[in-house]
Amino acid sequence: MHDDGRERPVHRPGPVTRTRVRQVSGSAVRDRRDDLATEEPLEIRLLAGGESRTVAITMRTPGADFELAAGFLYGEGVIGPGDIAAIGYCTDEDLEPEERYNTVTVRLNLPTLPDIATLERHFLTSSACGVCGTATLKALRDRCPTPASSAPGFAVAPQVLYGLPHLLRKAQSGFGRTGGLHAAGLFTPDGSPAGVREDVGRHNAVDKLVGAALLGGRLPLDRHVLLVSGRASYEIMQKAVTAGVQIVCAVSAPSSLAVDVAREFGVTLVGFLREERFNVYSGAERITTGDGA
Repeated sequence: MHDDGRERPVHRPGPVTRTRVRQVSGSAVRDRRDDLATEEPLEIRLLAGGESRTVAITMRTPGADFELAAGFLYGEGVIGPGDIAAIGYCTDEDLEPEERYNTVTVRLNLPTLPDIATLERHFLTSSACGVCGTATLKALRDRCPTPASSAPGFAVAPQVLYGLPHLLRKAQSGFGRTGGLHAAGLFTPDGSPAGVREDVGRHNAVDKLVGAALLGGRLPLDRHVLLVSGRASYEIMQKAVTAGVQIVCAVSAPSSLAVDVAREFGVTLVGFLREERFNVYSGAERITTGDGA
């Protein structure tokens, strides 16, 4: 490559990538522009006591990267409230300029790096499956031994839940352009939006929400409803439990382990929330159906 001495502009990845496609519909064929959900790796590094270590590489949609890093580390029990001193994109000279926006360094208020070797999972994640490796229920019990208890007066009417998917979809600007992004939203008991994040991985979208709350000093989220597009998995419930969320809703089905976690930790779990209907798998007492159920 010819080097003319001029500094090349650094490409910062965005949430949407443009491409060209050939569209075939019946006998009609045309070439047009298309928007894709961007998927790129994010490396998360920890810095404490003069030492640095990479603890995660996740495939994500660029945007809210600092929130994603904070939420992921908190959800995995690596850090606690107040442990983060600063978060920034990496400026190491060994990285290509384009790679610096795909590497986040989290500086901790700790004398040494946390002992992540004790965690029962590998810190390599993907946009499709969440954190790779089987997460045990025992590990979650060790971190969150006390089941969630209902906040005083905290209950939600079915009519409020019916409106949440529409509010979530309305806030999904990236999905509107690409059709390829999941979303997670936080809502108050009356259905008012308190935050929405998008990502190619629904678990990443939840991490972004939790990270925003952590950095803003708003944890626990015990008076909020969490809604995720798609299904409710173990990873989603794990992140909800650690953030103190008491009501989790999904527009699709929950997994068996998600239901187990919800029941053990006292979380209300709603699935198939769509078209004014839903199933309650756990914690029905927080849904004011009016029939005493």
